[in-house]
Parts: sequence; C-alpha cells; structure tokens
Amino acid sequence: MTDEIYDLVVVGGGPAGIAAANAAWQQGLRRVLVVERDQELGGILNQCIHNGFGLHRFGEQLTGPEYAERFEDLLAQTGCEVRLDTMVLAVEPGPAADGGLPVHAVHTASTKDGYQIVRAHAVVLAMGCRERTRGAISIPGTRPAGVYTAGAAQRYINMEGYMVGKRVLILGSGDIGLIMARRMTLEGAKVLACVELMPYSGGLTRNIVQCLNDFDIPLYLSHTIVDIKGHDRVEQAVVAQIGPDRKPVPGTEMTFDVDTILLSVGLIPENELTRQAGIPMDPHTKGAVVYENMETQAPGIFACGNVVQVHDLVDFVSEEAERAGASAAAYVQVGAETAAPTVELSAGSDVGYTVPQRMRLVPGETSSVSFRVRRPLGKSRIVVTCDGQEVKSFRRQRMAPGEMEHIKLAADDLAPYAGRTVEVRAEEVEA
Repeated sequence: MTDEIYDLVVVGGGPAGIAAANAAWQQGLRRVLVVERDQELGGILNQCIHNGFGLHRFGEQLTGPEYAERFEDLLAQTGCEVRLDTMVLAVEPGPAADGGLPVHAVHTASTKDGYQIVRAHAVVLAMGCRERTRGAISIPGTRPAGVYTAGAAQRYINMEGYMVGKRVLILGSGDIGLIMARRMTLEGAKVLACVELMPYSGGLTRNIVQCLNDFDIPLYLSHTIVDIKGHDRVEQAVVAQIGPDRKPVPGTEMTFDVDTILLSVGLIPENELTRQAGIPMDPHTKGAVVYENMETQAPGIFACGNVVQVHDLVDFVSEEAERAGASAAAYVQVGAETAAPTVELSAGSDVGYTVPQRMRLVPGETSSVSFRVRRPLGKSRIVVTCDGQEVKSFRRQRMAPGEMEHIKLAADDLAPYAGRTVEVRAEEVEA
C-alpha cells in the first residue's frame, strides 16, 4: 500500500477516463491518477480509424485516434499522473470517516510495480464496454475458425494488419458491424449481407447509408443465423427469417458461402469492478445506478461513459465524463452533496431506461437525462409525468433505438414531486 492519498483515481484511460481526469484537474484537483490496462491511452478509439467523431464536440469530422489525441493533448498539459499497462483488480469503497472524506482502496497490478493498493478520496469508474460473443447468443452449428466479433476484426485489420476473411456475413446491425461492412469492402473482401434479428437496425442512420447503401450491401431485417457449417474454417452460414414469436420461419432459409462471420450483437458495460464493490446496478443499462452528477450509490465513487450506458457518439461520452470529473472534484473540495430532496426517474412506455436514475433537486440546477427508445418512432413527444400529471414535454420529429435521446430537466420544475417517482415516456403524435 502506498502512503500517498490521491484526490482522485480514474479507472480507465479511454475517452471517458481522459475527459474525467482533465475536467477534475481544471476544477482544481492536483493529485489525480489515471490507471489504464493497455499500453497507451485512447481506449477503443485507437482502432476506429474511420471519421465521424467530434462533430458535436469540435464541429469537424475526426478519426478515432485524432479525437483521442485532442484529449490526450489536454491531459498532457495537466499534472495528472498516468499509469499504463496496469490492471485494476478491485475497487474497495472506504467507510464513512468522522469529520472527513472516506478513503477508497484501488487494488492494482502491473509488471513494473507489482501488486499495489492505491488510496483515494474519490474514484471515477470509466472502464468502457465489451462485445457480446457467439456464446452469449447461442448460435447453433459447428465451431470452426472464422467467427469474430466485429470489434476484434476491426483491431486485427486496423492495428495488427491482418485480413480476417474474403467472403463475409455480418450478424447484427450495430454501428461497429455497419462500419466493418464498409471496412471489409474497402479492403477487398466481399460482404454478402448484414443480417439483423430485429425489424429495425440498431445503428445510426448515417452508418446504414454510408456503410451499407453506398456499397450495395443488403440488410435483412427480422433475420438471423440459424446454422454455421464448416470444419476447420467457416464454409457456410444458414440464415432464416424470424417470425413475430422470435422463432425461425420454416422454409425461409438462405445459405451463404462464406469464410468469415462477424458478430455485431450488442455491447455490455464492463462492470465487474462495480459489482465487486457492492454498488447497486441498473438491470436495464447493466451499469451503475447514478445521480445527476454521475455519482453512484457509494459516496465518492462516480461512473461515466460506456460503463454506465452504451453511447452512440463519443462526443456524449466526453460530455458525461466531464460532468463526472467535475463532480468528483467538487466532492473532494466541498465534501458530500448537502442533503437535498430527490426524485426517482423511471422508464415509461417505449423508453428503455433513463440515466441518471435519481436526481437531487438542488434549486436552480438543471440536469441532463439520456435514454433510448424501444422502437422506431415518427413524429413524437417525450413526456415527463408524475402520478399521471404532466410535468414537461419535448417534441421530436423521429426517434430510433440506435440513437440516444437527451433532455434537460430543471430541479425547480420537479421540486413539487420530491420523494416520488417521475416517469419518462415516449409517444407518437399525429402528423
């Protein structure tokens, strides 16, 4: 155990961790440590060499590495300490201290320093997310080589220089899968189709247009892989239509001769550390339950980015992370939030979840609430209610599950409903 007590330890050096550390420094913290298990900062952005990043943040299109570099340059101008190639094994919340802040223990291991316990008054969890694998969705068939998650294939091609296949089928229409359809095509492979279980795509509209339509790659909605054939290497993938009961429709099978299958079937927040710390989790987001300032139910431990909810744009990851970093700084400098009435936020009809799940009603404060809808909606209203009484509403021309929605809620508007549950729902309106 080291003797030094840091103001803040940030777990993860991807876009969320970098933005949180930089924000905490800008707010006055001077003993800030970023712990990253990889050998360089940047996280998943390092393998995302396509453009489209930074439109909201910088007003221009950047590649993933360029976007990461912008924040790394900001971090380099601070005095934040960075430890690379260091794995965090556990985060142990400290007990409440009489007249002072708790001290949390962050257990780390590295080849350079071995096993260490780093202590800090505040912790920001920014571990990101991981991909669901074939085992998570139980595709039947043999288990030959040539089945990759889309992110793994992306790393092989963009960072390691390996071509993973020549005839490709992609299962799932999440953004990574759509982008890899284009990337594989540009590298000379033949992408035969993108197959999606749901009756709508899970990716951004711009990616459907730029990555599939522009390259004449068909998208089969309400379809899935029902069999994989091959011994040493994938030889065929059998695809069938899915009925309303989510079961394959007999007689609709299509056989594709392929040597590679890419899986883009969802992302899961990397929350093993969060669960081990005993922090309450949201079963819908698979992330921690957080307040409006991104603090978890463990005082002094904050969470942000894809470890809280899977984002569609990294610009919003940075924004959320800066809120967490600034809040951590305020916690260390001022102490725990003063007692304030709260409301619970819940997801109503056609809304999958809300982040945050709880809001402190500090007079004059306005909080950002993000969520995803459960199905594509045309001209719509986002309605905030409590016990059937409408509190606030927001108009939208369209909404889709692949695109996060954001609304602003003022504490003063919610003050009459303190101690109660406020529901956020979506409803279509007549054109």
